[in-house]
Amino acid sequence: MAHLTFLDKSFHIHWSKLTPESVELSISQAIGDAQKSIECITSLDLSEVSYQNTLLALEEAVEPLSVAWGKVSHLQSVCDSTELRAAYNKMLPLVSAFYTSIRLNPKLWERIKAFLQTHEANALSGIHKRFLEESIADFKEAGADLSPEKRERLSQIQTKLAELTQKYSENVLDATNAYELIIEDESRLKGLPLHAKKAAFESALAKSKATQEKPAWRFTLHAPSIEPCMMYLEDSALREQLWRASSSIGSVAPYDNQGLIKEILSLRDEKAKLLGKSHFADLVLQRRMAKTATTALRFIEDIGERASVLFKEECDALERFKTELTHAPQGPLAPWDIAYFSEKLRQKEYAFDEEILRPYFEVSQVIGGLFQLAQRVFGLTITERTDVETWHPQVTFYDIKNANAVHVGSFYADWHPRESKRGGAWMNYLITGGPTASGKRLPHLGLICGNLTAPSKDTPALLTHREVETIFHEFGHLLHHLLGEVAIKSLNGVNVAWDFVELPSQIMENWCWEKEGLDLFARHYQTKEPIPEELFQKMIKAKRFRTACMTMRQVAFAKMDLLLHINTEEFIKADDLESYLRSKIASHLIPTNPKAPTIIRRFTHIFADPVGYAAGYYSYKWAEVLDADAFTRFKKEGIFNPKTGSDFVRTILSQGNALDPAELFRTFMGRDPDIQALLLRAGLVGAA
Repeated sequence: MAHLTFLDKSFHIHWSKLTPESVELSISQAIGDAQKSIECITSLDLSEVSYQNTLLALEEAVEPLSVAWGKVSHLQSVCDSTELRAAYNKMLPLVSAFYTSIRLNPKLWERIKAFLQTHEANALSGIHKRFLEESIADFKEAGADLSPEKRERLSQIQTKLAELTQKYSENVLDATNAYELIIEDESRLKGLPLHAKKAAFESALAKSKATQEKPAWRFTLHAPSIEPCMMYLEDSALREQLWRASSSIGSVAPYDNQGLIKEILSLRDEKAKLLGKSHFADLVLQRRMAKTATTALRFIEDIGERASVLFKEECDALERFKTELTHAPQGPLAPWDIAYFSEKLRQKEYAFDEEILRPYFEVSQVIGGLFQLAQRVFGLTITERTDVETWHPQVTFYDIKNANAVHVGSFYADWHPRESKRGGAWMNYLITGGPTASGKRLPHLGLICGNLTAPSKDTPALLTHREVETIFHEFGHLLHHLLGEVAIKSLNGVNVAWDFVELPSQIMENWCWEKEGLDLFARHYQTKEPIPEELFQKMIKAKRFRTACMTMRQVAFAKMDLLLHINTEEFIKADDLESYLRSKIASHLIPTNPKAPTIIRRFTHIFADPVGYAAGYYSYKWAEVLDADAFTRFKKEGIFNPKTGSDFVRTILSQGNALDPAELFRTFMGRDPDIQALLLRAGLVGAA
């Protein structure tokens, strides 16, 4: 029998009770309750409106639904099933329509505007003034001032976008899971690292594709499976087979996303024009640090220009290197050869193979070191709990206390791939606590997820350095939520301008490149020895290997995203969207033969959510400027300096959206950001 399990307010969530058959009943109840609360606000006489009975009442009205739907969405990301997907998709249009209706409710908007004219509103200060300003901006941006006909159309657009982007996401996940490659001839796996080979064998065993007597190796399109193949497999035909499968995700029926892309773009463009903007990019960016699409595009093109000379040199160097090895005429490499020959070239130039580092990055040691860092820099004590229920046996649960032994929050960590789990890595929040009107502080609850290398039968999970960075990155997002001291929940933590949200995450990655930082956790899983100084120096020198190519890859993604949302009509009209889009970013792409398709049909960052990173992918580079610059203060004052860490918590991590992000950055650094720190770190300029 279905119950209202998703509405349970327990801090320790009873995941086993959150069943697909409970979704409809729980969410319907939550929508109904929220609607009744909003009706109480809209029934107020205009002379009665106050901060408490309008703005705060609205915040409180939607919170139970937000928490419940957050649990549903999360489970759909980590425990996907036919039943859960059906329940989620049934309720998604209703949830989307409800949220859209809030800011398109003329009676609600009338009362908020009435409050705006009161002495109480004029007397608000601090976080409460910020909340009023952000609420007014939210309503205007959502179309509160539109005519009834336009408000109705906007509501329809929002609901449809929620459905289409969900379908896009499902197509990417289903296409990824639909593919497997079974290899029975072990000789074809020459060059593949032992850990990847063992994982492929165990995957084949688990899927009954192999036995101990008749071994076989199973490969999938999940990153821990395919990436070692592209870098190390000597069999070019196998690399090509895997590359073609990966690059076709979202391109082949029944998972073809092309029609969805054009429909999503068209609806976003219509939404922008309804709201008085010339295109979706300007609509999205008006309240972000960049403010306009022109600024964002100029920023990303400037980064591309600064990298362009070195980019061409790196491409030419790889072509020449392949010619030296193969004696074939020089020319563009096949796309399935790029990672393979890049790794060969790196090993030649730096005598460095990333796989040498894996034994030093056993996952539990990495996490333990991260927690030590959090203690030394931010004064946090993190303790694992084994008495708390999780959604899967792989998931762990932790409590975090600050230097005053206050329980600031807790979180779940889910690090390894499963077929029922979407790809990538992410952080999210489940419960927002923080300071209350009564003077108490309630703990926050969050989660971090990834798809990192899993343990094998007889070997623990040994990570790549990039996977280590991923853990630190997501933990930075998590701290942004868990350390929030904002009295208004919707302004807490990661609810900030999108081009600022990556600062707390990306700055954490810097400790993964410092010897002192690595020595906290980088210990050989068998000998317990730290990374030798000689190997560390090779790692640092190799860091800048093909740095311009990596920079240009991000530039290409960001420019593609911006152009799609600035010049939407011309892309929709294109007979061949792929070719047309590619022509617009060709100078930022590594030359290959054949030409590699863009990632537009599997670009979940910008198409798996009604907004998400749409017109905002540039934010990664924008925030890189912020994080590279901010870390210079840690470098100057000591990377474990608790005073610097305390200042970062006080000025950035605890503040959420309490103040303009540019002001928060200036408070921490004493000045505006300087791009030189990023250019120097990336090797795009020399040291002064």
